[in-house]
Amino acid sequence: MQCFIGGACSGRRDLVDERFPEARWHRLAPGQGVADWLDDVPVGATLVITGWAAWLAAALVDDNDDGVRASWRIMLQALAAAQRRQGLELVLILDEMGRGIVPMAPEARRLRDLNGWLAQEVASRCTAVWHVRHGLARRLDDGDSA
Repeated sequence: MQCFIGGACSGRRDLVDERFPEARWHRLAPGQGVADWLDDVPVGATLVITGWAAWLAAALVDDNDDGVRASWRIMLQALAAAQRRQGLELVLILDEMGRGIVPMAPEARRLRDLNGWLAQEVASRCTAVWHVRHGLARRLDDGDSA
């Protein structure tokens, strides 16, 4: 599993598309679990998963912080199991929200905090973590850049 994280318009999608031109893309829908779509991915495919921030924002409306964290852990465990079972290469594209102005609205701060915890959890499970800025990627987990 690899993660590409960066801010809005940082070039994450273009970079991932360039590196994985044959990949299948899936955008998470609010309230959607992996069981709804993951088994349809062909064996050995590269799967790019986007939409984490929108999925997280929708989950925050209906659940408390611990429930949301439990939901993404279940999803990440299911992705890891599918990766082993189906021989998938997983690429997750996450939003960086930790830079810039801290929002005044409590809901926006809550989203920002939980997004940071999600990114930490994803990074802990990945073999490579890339920070993308201005269309350039730097590997964070071992200091290599590309």
